[in-house]
Formats: sequence, C-alpha cells, structure tokens
Amino acid sequence: MTSLTLNNAGFSYGDTSIFKNITLEVHPGSTLCILGPNGSGKTTLMDALLGIHRLTHGSIYINGKDIRHLSPGQIARVLAFVPQNHAKHFSFSVRDVLLMGRSAYTHTFGSPGPKDLRIVDATLAQFNLSHLAHRDYTRLSGGETQLVMIIRALVQDTPIIVMDEPTAHLDFKHEITVLETIVRLIRNQGKTLIMATHFPNHAFFLENQGLDIEVGFLHREQLHMEGSPSDALTWENLRRYYGVDTCIMEYNTQKTGKIKQIFPISTTKEA
Repeated sequence: MTSLTLNNAGFSYGDTSIFKNITLEVHPGSTLCILGPNGSGKTTLMDALLGIHRLTHGSIYINGKDIRHLSPGQIARVLAFVPQNHAKHFSFSVRDVLLMGRSAYTHTFGSPGPKDLRIVDATLAQFNLSHLAHRDYTRLSGGETQLVMIIRALVQDTPIIVMDEPTAHLDFKHEITVLETIVRLIRNQGKTLIMATHFPNHAFFLENQGLDIEVGFLHREQLHMEGSPSDALTWENLRRYYGVDTCIMEYNTQKTGKIKQIFPISTTKEA
C-alpha cells in the first residue's frame, strides 16, 4: 500500500509564495478533493506532487522516500496524472495514446508488448470505450479526450491518481460522464485519488454517490482541511474561501437517495 506525505511543503516563484506550510498524509485508498478558486495554486500543488516543480520548502515523501531522490520512471510507477488540458500535436490513434501510459514499464527505446496491448484493450472494454480505440486522438471531443486521459492513467497501473480540473471546459453531459467515471475508478479500482477542482459541487457529487471524501481548501497559500463534503461545504466556508453567498439544498431522489447541492446567490467582499 502506497502512502503520500507532505511535510511543511511550500513553493514560490521567486519572491511570490504560491503555497506554504502544508503538512498532510494521504492514506492508501482515500480520496482527497482540493478546492479553491482559479489562481489559488491548485495546479502548482499538483505539479509539485508529480515532481514537476521542486519544493522551495519542506518535503514530499512516497512510502517514506523523498520524491527528490526518485527518478521520473519511479514516480510514474506510483503516480498517474490526468491534466485539465492536453495538447494534440500528432495524429496518434487513441490506442497509441493509451499505450504511452505503459512507458514506465518499457525499456528505453523499447516498444509496448502483448501484455501492454491486452491491458489497454481490456481497460477500454471495461469502460465501454472500445469504439474509440482506432479513432484519431486529435479529432476527439473535449469529453472524449478527458475520458481517454483517465483511461491512460488507469493503464499506467499506479496506486495513486492525481487529477487537475478533470472536467475543465466540458459541457454539462460530458462533465457528468467524467465524474461518473471517477466514481467507478474509486469504487471498483481501489485507487488513491487526489483531485483539484474549483467547483465545490464536485465534492458533493462524489459524496452523493456514497464515497468517503476528504475536502481541503487552498486559500491564501494555506491548505485548510475541513473534513467530509457535508462538514466542509457550509455557507460559512464557501463565503470564506470563495467569496460567494450560497444556499445548500438537500433532496431525496429515487435513484440515489439523499443528495446535496450548492446554489450560488451572490458574491461577497470576502476571500
């Protein structure tokens, strides 16, 4: 079982501090939802977890090993990443893009083997996406692209998946499709998930599906852990961290039972 620990972690661009004094342990099989408005530093924190940005203060440990002492290949066998945007410069097939997720297990200048092909095809079939296998990746819609990125993270076969705004720029249906896919990988795959988003209703969506979620707000350089979505997503916290007055509504539905949803009312001068 793989653990991820941040000890007094901080990062700055020159004299500009992005986040600081973050101490946190992400336990195996848990789900952490990091909330905050645009520009709060969520993407920078995700990049630090992946070793893309080296901390200016503190440390990040994977199974007790400082991430600074791990090679990119070693990190790639533990942490998979789903970005909010992915450049499409070359007309690879979806299958080829997914096979790139197996690169951590191939030798330098090596090619994917039969096992890698089986893993890719089986994962596509598991999520009813086999019809995308031979599609031109550059011609996918935004929603299809994000689903492929999630599948690529799964075929990478890591215990931890990091997602940065996985529903950014998606329409309403594709946003829900991606969230439903995230629910499936948490429920059925047993992955540890760290997801950054600026939409607090995403945390409620996961909780409404019966999942155990921890919520933290990245605000003014600090990560404030506030507990479950029901405990964290109060009108007081949403006013404090987002500067928005809200109404929290609770409904009973035949399909999922009790659900909660946030409705914005107006902006405030806070946050």
